[in-house]
Amino acid sequence: MKPGFFETWFHGIYIMSKQNTKNILLSLIILTALAIGGTAFSASFPDFFKDYFYFKPKAPDDGQTTDKPEIKEPIIKKDQCGCESESDKTARVVEQSLPAVVSIIATQELKLLPNSSFNNNFFFGFPFDFGLPQQPQQPLPKQAEPKTEKRQVSSGTGFIVSADGLVITNRHVVDNTEAQYSVILNTGETYEAEIIDRDTVNDLAVVNIKGQVDEKFPILFLGDSSAIKIGQTVLAIGNTLGEFRNTVSKGIISGINRNITAGSGLGQSEMIEGALQTDAAISAGNSGGPLVDLDGQVIGVNTAVSQAGENIGFAIPANEIKRVLDSVQKFGKIKRPFLGVRYLLLNKEIAEKNQMKIDYGALIVRGESREDLAVIPGSPADKTGLKENDVILEVNGQKVSAEQSLQKLLAQANIGDTVNLKIWRAGKEFTVQAIMEERE
Repeated sequence: MKPGFFETWFHGIYIMSKQNTKNILLSLIILTALAIGGTAFSASFPDFFKDYFYFKPKAPDDGQTTDKPEIKEPIIKKDQCGCESESDKTARVVEQSLPAVVSIIATQELKLLPNSSFNNNFFFGFPFDFGLPQQPQQPLPKQAEPKTEKRQVSSGTGFIVSADGLVITNRHVVDNTEAQYSVILNTGETYEAEIIDRDTVNDLAVVNIKGQVDEKFPILFLGDSSAIKIGQTVLAIGNTLGEFRNTVSKGIISGINRNITAGSGLGQSEMIEGALQTDAAISAGNSGGPLVDLDGQVIGVNTAVSQAGENIGFAIPANEIKRVLDSVQKFGKIKRPFLGVRYLLLNKEIAEKNQMKIDYGALIVRGESREDLAVIPGSPADKTGLKENDVILEVNGQKVSAEQSLQKLLAQANIGDTVNLKIWRAGKEFTVQAIMEERE
């Protein structure tokens, strides 16, 4: 609001009195003229008059001003190099990956149990007296067979790696040999699925989509898992809880080369070596789904999750998938090199307890039952002359350890390859050669 006549006049009197002006009458005449002029021409009132005649509020003690901040348009910060932001890159990779991620459903014929009156008797009988009238139960015919119904018994995830419909998943997703399997694409299309092979070493399996011969499916490419670094951003995609298809979660690589024992909850367990650890959320139903980097390449297969902690998931590295896929494409099945020994990885604790001079390597031992022999008869190990209590120290010059187990080192060889094994036996070291054979 612009200043009025009286407001300007009184403020002027106040200021002049503060400055002890001698000629009060002359000051009043001057102030009256200025007040009239300021009121009439307030639009062009000089700034120095306004600054002189009006009080300015003192700044608060905290240094803050009472003036309202100037409203500006939000500044959008852009990458100075013009590079794609991580958010945009994530969205692009997800969009490109989703068409190649599938849900794998297992269905099976299950017997239907006859109706029972137990629940009715319990809830409407004792101790209450207002029970519903019970109908007499009709006995089943003596030789009547129970009816069956086809039901979904499990579900998981997979991803397409070839245009003709080869799908990678976990072995435990398709381990039910009595079930029938189907694949559901991102579009909702459903196809019958054929199990090509289940890996006997890693928790991997290869499935084929039974579609049209000329069908060209979208695919994902396998990256180099040996180049992965801790802290690298990754995306997990899967059929979460068997209900929410193509759920995406984001995280980082939390660890590499982990050796874990994964259990199914049904008394089954399996050792997974060299696994990738991630904090990307992985839930039931995510098994078999891809772990993808921000280049859109698969670096692992989501396999297990820790029930004891939060956001601790594990994936089988992509380089292991490459060996399996290469074998299937060449031979139509998964071929694994086979030595034929049962072993226990040594460490300092085991060595001290058994008063052994060495604390690394693979100690050849028997299993828990009498049938679990240390060396399988007729195997490459048997033909080479390996015995129970021998320790395999090295494979082709590479030391056997917790980080590089015997199984992991042997998996690098092909069927028919000759491998050099350094053996420790009764305090002496020597080297033998074994020819790798196909695992039956």
